[in-house]
Amino acid sequence: MAEVHGLWPAGKGSLAEVRKPCIRPACRACASGQKHPAFILSIKEGGRRRCLHVPREMVPVLQQAIRNGRRIEQLLSRTAGELLQRYRQARDRGGSRRSGGE
Repeated sequence: MAEVHGLWPAGKGSLAEVRKPCIRPACRACASGQKHPAFILSIKEGGRRRCLHVPREMVPVLQQAIRNGRRIEQLLSRTAGELLQRYRQARDRGGSRRSGGE
């Protein structure tokens, strides 16, 4: 729990920089094919992928949240194995082994 406590903000998704055209008819960047940099956050909702525009000032916060989310997923994966090991150790110390497979 102590490791998870410091991992806020946390989130799941992926952040990508893309290039998009703007709405100005005489834009030099769009006319040259360069377009404008923008960031999108890709998330899953109800089994479907959604892409959301991210304001530039939010990018560092979302990057940290995604890193924290990945760390939490690692901790959760490790926790399941540790729970099983503790159960087996406690059962074996108690001497009440059941016959059959585990």
